[in-house]
Amino acid sequence: MVKCHTMAEVRREIDRIDRELAKLLAERQGYIEQAGHIKGERNAVRDEARIEDVVQKALAAADQHGLSHAIAEPVWRLLIEKSIEHEYGIFDAKTRKTGA
Repeated sequence: MVKCHTMAEVRREIDRIDRELAKLLAERQGYIEQAGHIKGERNAVRDEARIEDVVQKALAAADQHGLSHAIAEPVWRLLIEKSIEHEYGIFDAKTRKTGA
């Protein structure tokens, strides 16, 4: 982390991180899309055990990096829910296309 002395520096660093996050989230979305194509049944899209596994792994990573659970947990839960919504869209589009 860069030591900032002005709000302009703080904002520049936050903007830089936001661009990196967008890149990583787009990469994650690509894997969500692959999952939507791979899964054979719509009811396989939502996996409660996997959701909790992902959240626990995210919280462990948060601990390693000094990220507050008060930030990490709701962010990951929202990310997961929005990813599931996106995956349902991919799955449903695949189903319409193939007529399955």
